[in-house]
Amino acid sequence: MAFSEFRPLNEKSLVEYIKATPSLSSKIGDKYDDLKIKEVGDGNLNFVYIIVGASGSFVIKQALPYIRCIGESWPMTKERAYFEAIALKEHGGLCPQHVPEVYHFDRTMSLIGMRYIEPPHIILRKGLIAGIEYPLLAEHMSEYMAKTLFCTSLIYRSTTEHKRAVAEFCGNVELCRLTEQVVFSDPYKVSEYNRWTSPYLDHDALAVREDDILKLEVAELKSKFCERAQALIHGDLHTGSIMVTRDSTQVIDPEFAFYGPMGFDIGAFIGNLILAFFAQDGHADQVNDRKEEECGYRDTEICIRAYACTVIVIYKEWILKTIEDTWNLFHQKFTALWDQHKDGSGEAYLPAIYNNPELQKLIQEKYMKELFHDTLGFGAAKMIRRIVGVAHVEDFESIREASIRADCERQALELAKTLLKKRQEFLSIGEVISAITHAQL
Repeated sequence: MAFSEFRPLNEKSLVEYIKATPSLSSKIGDKYDDLKIKEVGDGNLNFVYIIVGASGSFVIKQALPYIRCIGESWPMTKERAYFEAIALKEHGGLCPQHVPEVYHFDRTMSLIGMRYIEPPHIILRKGLIAGIEYPLLAEHMSEYMAKTLFCTSLIYRSTTEHKRAVAEFCGNVELCRLTEQVVFSDPYKVSEYNRWTSPYLDHDALAVREDDILKLEVAELKSKFCERAQALIHGDLHTGSIMVTRDSTQVIDPEFAFYGPMGFDIGAFIGNLILAFFAQDGHADQVNDRKEEECGYRDTEICIRAYACTVIVIYKEWILKTIEDTWNLFHQKFTALWDQHKDGSGEAYLPAIYNNPELQKLIQEKYMKELFHDTLGFGAAKMIRRIVGVAHVEDFESIREASIRADCERQALELAKTLLKKRQEFLSIGEVISAITHAQL
């Protein structure tokens, strides 16, 4: 152990720590003269350092005893680093091509050393804002979610294995309580942490707080989130927790991991793609910054704006296709794993009972229908909290004009309320895509 008690690291003490930790120092060949260290923790909770040497590189992530974006007035357990480390190892073992390898974990220092996901990887959310298409995103994310969710569920595992794992992750209660507060509670009441694009969305925020039907549905989702230990979920699978190139997809930051409802992960990812869809119109005037070089006609403002609008329309169609493909591919891969392991050690559906193809098909259909509706509900709840809750998304926040930003947010908010309250009425992802396209004002 490099240090005997917790202390936040700075660049100087970080070098001392690396020197005292063989599993890290070996990654850079024990050479420190040309070491480059950069702090990139732009998230809400942690310090994140990129360390690059002549012989190698890695990332150090250290949890702080408070929420970084708010300060010491909101304490937060450092133990979240432990749960992140074991979730990375568990999910990495199941889907190594989409999860960074853990090199080192120090529980005393609440510190994880892991593989550096090098450029040109960027955070998916930033890529979506920039209008970049990722042709393999749906394929990769459906693979990650199908493998990690199926293989940590009772369909694959024995009840003994499952309960042991559930008990381990019950210790991540503080992060779960944070989710309970910011996703299922604060947006539906007056809270000092809530914010929205005021004054444009003042009435919309009030409408959320006064919508009794919405509150009834959110209560049901909160109950599932708190009570249903379905699989080891990432717990915060938004587009800021994924790094991408056109050929690679890497899932990071599972510090909110615990055994919960599968639909919370799938919904978080799809819900954030829907937010990105509605944000696109707000970036129409900024498209030229990222796409102008592709236009051969830049002599007039009219031409440029027309080109920008065309780019936006095409890109929104790609987002919709990615949403649709993600669910369809997930469904296909999850049920294929189920078929492959139907005679395995999983104890949810014993072969001695569910012993004919017709019954197996009925069970799968029932299971996947409920999971689809959970996905829509949780995804909608995540959308709502990003518009009228404490932590917003850069997709909207980067829209400079407040009135335009509010228009985009309002469309997303109305669609989210529809999905949450009427999720049981949707029978396919195609119907959801239709609802998204018709939700635009």
